[in-house]
Amino acid sequence: MTPEALRANWSSAWHALGVASPDDALCDELQRRYAEPQRHYHTMQHLGECLAWFEREKALAEHPGEVALALWFHDAIYDVHAHDNEARSADWAREALLDAGADSDAAGRVHALVMATRHDAVPEGRDAELLIDIDLSILGAERPRFDEYERQVQAEYAFVPDEVRLPRRRAILQRFLDRKAIYATARMHALLEAQARANLKRSISG
Repeated sequence: MTPEALRANWSSAWHALGVASPDDALCDELQRRYAEPQRHYHTMQHLGECLAWFEREKALAEHPGEVALALWFHDAIYDVHAHDNEARSADWAREALLDAGADSDAAGRVHALVMATRHDAVPEGRDAELLIDIDLSILGAERPRFDEYERQVQAEYAFVPDEVRLPRRRAILQRFLDRKAIYATARMHALLEAQARANLKRSISG
C-alpha cells in the first residue's frame, strides 16, 4: 500500500471507533516497529498486504475499524527470541485504544483479535475469521511470493540450527494443512485454499 493509503486506512479505522483525531505519531511508531532490522517477513510488506486484503474484504467485518486496528497491532512487537509477542502486542493495542478514548468493549475485542493471531485455535466469530484469513493469506500466495515468504521466515530464524528449525517449521505448516479448511470466509476460501494447500504440501515435502 502507498503511504497515503496506509494513512487513510489508519484514520478510517479510528473514526469507525468514534475517535475523531487519530494519533499520527502512533501510526509512525508502528511503522517504525515493522521496519526493525530483525524482521524479514513481519515487516511493512506483510502489514501492507494484510491491509490491502482488508480493504477488499472489509464488508464482511462486524466491526471493521476494530479488525483494521488489530491488523495494525498484530505484529507490533516482534522479538524472535520471545514467546509472548502477541500478548504484548495485544496489550499495547488495548492500551492505545483506551488512551484514545475508544470504548472499553472495543478495546477488549481488539485485544482478543490480536491474541487470535497466535493461531493456536480455529477462529470464532466473523471478525476473527476475517482477521485470521487475512493474516494467513500469504499461505495462498502465488508461488514466487510464497517462496519469498519462506526465505523471509528462514532469515528471521537463521539463529536456529536447521535440524531444529526445519522439523518445527514443517509441524507448524502441517497443522494448517490438517485443518478441514484453512480459510473460513467464503471468498478467501475460494480464492486461496487450493493454492495454499499446494504451497504447504510442497514446503513440507521439500
